[in-house]
Amino acid sequence: MSDQQQVFDFMQQHLGYDDEEMEFFKDNPRNMTVLSRAPALMNKTIVAEVIESHGCNSHHKIGDKFYFDGSGNLITKLNPKRLCIFALQPLGGLIYGLHELFYSGIDNPKATFSRAGCFDVGVRCGGWGHIVMEIRMEDRKGS
Repeated sequence: MSDQQQVFDFMQQHLGYDDEEMEFFKDNPRNMTVLSRAPALMNKTIVAEVIESHGCNSHHKIGDKFYFDGSGNLITKLNPKRLCIFALQPLGGLIYGLHELFYSGIDNPKATFSRAGCFDVGVRCGGWGHIVMEIRMEDRKGS
């Protein structure tokens, strides 16, 4: 069995695809690009660091970090015990942007617009609090 077939077999099982769905997957050239870069992406960690905080109900403070694996999955054991959903929401777009740069061949992507804030607008604008986070992709520790 070829290495490529082993990858396809793994992905089919991992994603729960039937044979017909797997053929659709294989026929999409974008999927081949993503799979070719996947091993390198697994050696990355995405970090969102709080760089501003005031009035945060979840008590996120400057220096707090939220960790995601290279695929964008939250690494729960590395994150604060409490993690505000409104802080996570804007990170999806930033993680997507880092992925696009990475899949385009940039091994250590740095986003031009790397900051986002939580949904809450802060007390001066009628909310409660607000945090700003900056995102980066780095080599996974221990790799």
